[in-house]
Amino acid sequence: MRVDFQAALPEETAIRRDTAYLRLAAEIATESRGSGNHPFGALLVGPEGDVLMSSGNTYARDRGVGHAEANVCRAAAQRYHPAFLARCTLVTSVEPCCMCAGACYWAGIGTVVYGLSERRLAELTGDNPENLTLDLNCRQVFAAGRRPVAVRGPFPELEEEIMNGHRDFW
Repeated sequence: MRVDFQAALPEETAIRRDTAYLRLAAEIATESRGSGNHPFGALLVGPEGDVLMSSGNTYARDRGVGHAEANVCRAAAQRYHPAFLARCTLVTSVEPCCMCAGACYWAGIGTVVYGLSERRLAELTGDNPENLTLDLNCRQVFAAGRRPVAVRGPFPELEEEIMNGHRDFW
């Protein structure tokens, strides 16, 4: 799948592109919730704008370690060379937790785009034992590494849309 955009200024095009992919990640999160999993979705976008793979959360199968982002990163690392992944973007409905940021880093993915921050997610989930968030944002995880990972997010204009998928879940 490729997302096409009308002519616009480069920054506007990037924002519209990110927004379109984030909405797709939110749709994947809704599908994940509908199949009995946690409401998270992620996708890998290639250098030419193609969606190469996607995943929802797989909590029902693996009880917590199958986060959408980690699922995509694991599959991407198995399928693609690190030099290619350095030019790819992981797009995710919610900021990658430290486990998922680590998976992205070790897979070699060059850019992360997320909609809702981990802190906002923590406000929604509270002390739910199925999602005890760590107060460690992905930028901190990437800053501790030896190779750069670009990060864009959160996107406040999509916050309500993404949060709706989490309401009455936790």
